[in-house]
Amino acid sequence: MTDNTRVLYNADCPVCSFEINHYSAYSERTGLPIRFEDLNRDALDEWGLSPDEAARRLYVMKDAQMYSGIPAFIVLWQDMPRYNWLAGLISLPGLNKLACVTYDLVLAPVIYRWHLRRVGATSTQS
Repeated sequence: MTDNTRVLYNADCPVCSFEINHYSAYSERTGLPIRFEDLNRDALDEWGLSPDEAARRLYVMKDAQMYSGIPAFIVLWQDMPRYNWLAGLISLPGLNKLACVTYDLVLAPVIYRWHLRRVGATSTQS
């Protein structure tokens, strides 16, 4: 584990913020050197992502390498002792493929569409 782990997430998304706030609180409580960055408030230029790209999935940067989706979760979980077992489980070939397909084709698109509806509803109320 190094202090070079950064997590980019959408704090305006209720699902994303619920999960990441849990990880952030755990990391803070246990002194883990993981930085959690809100795509709505932190500089996306450092990530090389547009706001739309960043809103589509979870991103983790570790040792200057960027991961997204399930691989990003695995990198994050590997840095968190309480979740090492989950990283190992989801890294198993069959489960990894199933988790990636489920995240890429179901979960991430559904959460992203929900994000677009929230953003659209907010912009029409302004």
